[in-house]
Amino acid sequence: MSHHKQFYINGQWVEPKGTGTADVINPATEEVVATIALGNQDDVNIAVAAARKAFDSYSQTTREERLELLGRIIEVFKKRMPDVAAAITAEMGAPDKLSKNAQAPSGLAHFATALEALKDFEFEEQIGTTMVVKEPIGVCGLITPWNWPMNQLTCKIAPALATGCTMVLKPSEVAPLSALVLAEILDEAGVPAGVFNLVNGDGPTVGAAMSSHPDIDMMSFTGSTAAGRQVMKNGAETIKRVALELGGKSANILLDDVNFEKMVAHGVMSCMNNSGQSCNAPTRMLVPKARMDEVAVIAQAAAAKVKAGDPSAEDTVIGPVSSKNQWNKIQGLINKGIEEGAKLIAGGPGRPEGLEKGFYVKPTVFTHVTNDMTIAREEIFGPVLSIIGYEDEEDAIRIANDTNYGLSGYVSSSDLERARRVARRIRTGMVHLNGAPLDNRAPFGGYKESGIGREWGHYGFEDFLEVKSIYGYVAK
Repeated sequence: MSHHKQFYINGQWVEPKGTGTADVINPATEEVVATIALGNQDDVNIAVAAARKAFDSYSQTTREERLELLGRIIEVFKKRMPDVAAAITAEMGAPDKLSKNAQAPSGLAHFATALEALKDFEFEEQIGTTMVVKEPIGVCGLITPWNWPMNQLTCKIAPALATGCTMVLKPSEVAPLSALVLAEILDEAGVPAGVFNLVNGDGPTVGAAMSSHPDIDMMSFTGSTAAGRQVMKNGAETIKRVALELGGKSANILLDDVNFEKMVAHGVMSCMNNSGQSCNAPTRMLVPKARMDEVAVIAQAAAAKVKAGDPSAEDTVIGPVSSKNQWNKIQGLINKGIEEGAKLIAGGPGRPEGLEKGFYVKPTVFTHVTNDMTIAREEIFGPVLSIIGYEDEEDAIRIANDTNYGLSGYVSSSDLERARRVARRIRTGMVHLNGAPLDNRAPFGGYKESGIGREWGHYGFEDFLEVKSIYGYVAK
């Protein structure tokens, strides 16, 4: 077991002012794998002061200097990739294959994407005799979740560095180990003192201290919609900018002309990936009512191939969910689905057979779900799929949009033009056509209660920039 009793502030590992600690639990074994210190308001004040002081010089660095810095970070990150992957598996139970092939590389990808975007990003625009300039917003508070820890860390840190901002990070106390590795990477790469600062802690203490801090100019938060509301409320006192990437309940519309054998199975696997712990997961599959029984057979067979188990085992498809609290919440929602009359065709309550320890959830599929059921309304954040029947294309669009969320959507059709037409009517920040993957260069974010602002690529720069008009800049 490792002990991490220091924070990274002003380019050094320092002792915390707070006296609290927290155990980091490996959800696959339920054993303590590390202990971290928990910060308090004083720790936040010290970190913010360091970031504020560093902003004066870092905000004035050139594009070339920041490109060089990102390049160095990328090189060190490549070297530390195995350590990043191992930390992610230990802290949140991702299978080794997922940690090595997706979770850890996502961090490298965001630094690489930010570097490319910075090369030709337009920081100035002339309008008549006015020069419009985009300048770094200032000190940024970053709060990140546990489900894709390195992905969420780097899609905030990379654009903040690229645009000339300084920052204070609070990673999830559930999964803080990969963030500590990243702090070591940034330190070795030569990020100037005070530009990046890390304070561990919980939301009500460190998170609240950050979001209400008068010297933090912008908050970027990823997590639950409920916690996002609190960040907004805290930030309102100082009228700081708040960027939020929150929950989702994404619809996966399979139109009546698709290859159901292929796309139903694909939809099941996409929902189950990362143990269902993705905000953009396709958790509501919409299919023609007349084909519900056919879909059920395919979905049941696909779910049977999703083996939950030891993250180090070669045949494991999904690991555990992140914590006992999450496991209990998911069990409650599975039972709610049964109570409300959805038809359980795979999985169900309890642990998978043969797994007596660990926060494992059976890959679960419900059919004959109606969109007013709890399992169709609430974000479950586990390997649970709800299959809903629709009458026709218009009905499918109506059901897809009948949600408080608006993060992502999925539309499949053998007619690409038809899929495009339906996609334009889905009220979400993203839509995948025919199983298309994400693109790091394109904006990631949602409508409605799924958030405010966009991350990834050059769109991810915007929330970290202020816009200034300098009138009369050009002589007449």
